Amino acid sequence: MASAYGDASQKIDYVFKVVLIGDSAVGKSQILARFARNEFSLESKATIGVEFQTRTLVIQHKSVKAQIWDTAGQERYRAVTSAYYRGAVGAMLVYDITKRQTFDHIPRWLEELRSHADKNIVIILIGNKSDLEHQRAVPIEDAKEFAQNEGLFFLETSALEATNVESAFLTVLNEIFNIVNKKSLVADENRSNGNPTSLAGKKIIIPGPAQEIPTKSSTCCRLL
Repeated sequence: MASAYGDASQKIDYVFKVVLIGDSAVGKSQILARFARNEFSLESKATIGVEFQTRTLVIQHKSVKAQIWDTAGQERYRAVTSAYYRGAVGAMLVYDITKRQTFDHIPRWLEELRSHADKNIVIILIGNKSDLEHQRAVPIEDAKEFAQNEGLFFLETSALEATNVESAFLTVLNEIFNIVNKKSLVADENRSNGNPTSLAGKKIIIPGPAQEIPTKSSTCCRLL
């Protein structure tokens, strides 16, 4: 269970890097602003290159800093932002439910993500702007089917109305946390049994000198 906001002065136990990706104008920056600062701006401008913000939460009595990277969706920036996928342990694939083309581009974004990030990265598919139901161009069944086929989490959100934004981030962060927890338990068990620890996979960043926990998971489909 995660608290709404962590105490800024408390010790940070984990730092998880999560990337937001998808076409331009689907609302990635608004989703981030809603999660990080509980803000929404009608005057939002297109992201240039990459920006990031952080928010600290408490998950199972541990302090977790979410480092969320907002990547520009425009084609001319994709070569720049691709490098930022590396090191990410979570990803949010965002499309606009009122623009079919943004959903049709999701497979391409997913392919790019998987070619640059660890294969076991935790991914959630997000259909944003659910407040515009009367303009819907992407049936929820289509998104559910795609998420199921690709083994992704799935939620529809509204950054404007703050619907499911918190839930989407907490779904990803809790899944990452559980992966780290399981690997820690395996490592502790191996050490207690006198066995060398061998954990292949992505490294979760933890503050402190040379403290990193590799993680590896098999992400299954969970439709929320």
